[in-house]
Amino acid sequence: MLKLNNKNYRTKADDKGNWKIILPPVKAGGPYTMEFTGKNKIILNNILFGDVWFCSGQSNMVHQMNVHDVRYEKEIATANYPMIRQFWVPNNANMMAPQDNLPSGNWQAAIGNNVRPFSAVAYFFAKKIYEEYNVPIGIINASVGGTPIEAWISETGLKDFKSLSATLQRNKDTAYINSLSNRRNGNFQRRQQSDRGLTGEKKWFDTDYVPVGWRTINIPGYWEDQGLKDLNGTVWYRKEINIPASMTGKPARLFMGRIVDADEVYINGKSVGSTSYQYPQRRYAVLPDLLKPGSNILVIKVSNTSGKGGFVPDKPYCIFAGGDTVDLKGTWQYKVGEVFRPFLGGGGGGGIAAQNQPGALFNAMVSPEVNFTIKGFCWYQGESNAGNAAEYTQLLPALINDWRNKWNSATVLPFLFVQLPGFMDYNYLPSESSWAQLREAQLKTLSVPATAMAVAIDLGEWNDIHPDRKKEVGERLALGALKIAYGKNIVHSGPLYQSATISEGKITIQFSETGTGLITNDNEAPGDFAIAGKDKKFVWAKTKIEGDKIIVWSSDVPDPLYARYAWADNPVQPNLYNKEGLPASPFRTDQ
Repeated sequence: MLKLNNKNYRTKADDKGNWKIILPPVKAGGPYTMEFTGKNKIILNNILFGDVWFCSGQSNMVHQMNVHDVRYEKEIATANYPMIRQFWVPNNANMMAPQDNLPSGNWQAAIGNNVRPFSAVAYFFAKKIYEEYNVPIGIINASVGGTPIEAWISETGLKDFKSLSATLQRNKDTAYINSLSNRRNGNFQRRQQSDRGLTGEKKWFDTDYVPVGWRTINIPGYWEDQGLKDLNGTVWYRKEINIPASMTGKPARLFMGRIVDADEVYINGKSVGSTSYQYPQRRYAVLPDLLKPGSNILVIKVSNTSGKGGFVPDKPYCIFAGGDTVDLKGTWQYKVGEVFRPFLGGGGGGGIAAQNQPGALFNAMVSPEVNFTIKGFCWYQGESNAGNAAEYTQLLPALINDWRNKWNSATVLPFLFVQLPGFMDYNYLPSESSWAQLREAQLKTLSVPATAMAVAIDLGEWNDIHPDRKKEVGERLALGALKIAYGKNIVHSGPLYQSATISEGKITIQFSETGTGLITNDNEAPGDFAIAGKDKKFVWAKTKIEGDKIIVWSSDVPDPLYARYAWADNPVQPNLYNKEGLPASPFRTDQ
């Protein structure tokens, strides 16, 4: 028996102990108490009724407020939203079958430091909706970094994708999986304890170690660009820094930008932190008693197995405490600790990443929630599928339909998603782009009913796949929710390509979602427009705004046929917006 609001609801469990009760609508708010009585009694307190959103994707949906606590320091300090709660689904994968239950988990309220584990995107999404309607907002966050979309789709949802379905079936063969796990892993062989920085009488991070044979190198920068040719291994960096007395005796923060790939950091012989892979920002806490006035020794061991190793440019490199900061950019000393030898054996490869396999994350992290009533979905993913945009054009609608079918709601559940932001090097010539193609696949998905897309082309960072500006992403998703899920009459999107006409050597491009008019955010002419004739050799175009249209032309292309906007991994000047401040989606007319 279940008791809620002084009413009793009865049901009977099946022979496996499973049972279900559908509750009538309950007034939004709380807290409520729910009492379960069978052979024993369980009482649940502090229950809220409101709107629950299922938030999923890869690392940019994972990224917690804690990771962005410099930009959002004030938001964390002032968070006091007991009616906004997050349920963090534990990372898990299952290649065999859908699961009914989660191994663990609990709801946390967005109050003070408890907001630090919240997905930053999901938190700002929930906060904007809560402030609009004052209704409790729950976030179920099921996200795993670096994962492809096919891992989040069920077996039935993948039935039309022959290759993925075949892989899913093959992965159910435990003998096959075990055979992969027995293969050698990695491209480089390593000997145990062969790093000279750790095997000598004195460790290279010890305070009484005397450096011999160290060379100079600059931070930031990659060692392959500074005289270390094709080195895969460990490189130790060392610098003597002068700390003023005003920075001692208090907590400090060490910012070492981003490092490719793994690092271990020591100050005055003591470990202050480590990171095992390249993507997180290196932001380490330094205990109050570790720094001393005057000379301090900072040592960093960096490990890398492929590509360029070292310190990513255009990131913060400093140590600070109170109001004082010491800049750490410039000349350091370095010494190679270990060289990883190329792997020469046969077989290659090794093991299998279950979280990347078709259906595996749906089985373990989505399936247990399908009986939970939700308001809709938020999705931030695509980076791991950027190499195959054509398939993604089919996979994203397949995921939407799959999840809607699994939840089996009486209404079409809204599906909100983020279009990928700019990333990687700027290209000052028109070019092809796999990330632009992926954005196009996302744009096409707006043809699926009850969907909305948050354009984020202006929120990226050239040197970071995890850009810092998560608040704008969450709030743009919330605009989509306000329009699609809550029926508010607002402009929820930036301009979207609608059609193009050609006349007298010019292309006129028409947009939807122009709001109260088209503008540029820098008062310049619209940038990043390129045009081409039948040869499809694109050149930059001249542009002007006329009402809800853009006119593009070039004297180099007297007979234009095609136009593109912001068609690059990381466009230089995507400055087209509507007057509501929302950016236009990248697009092309040549398809």
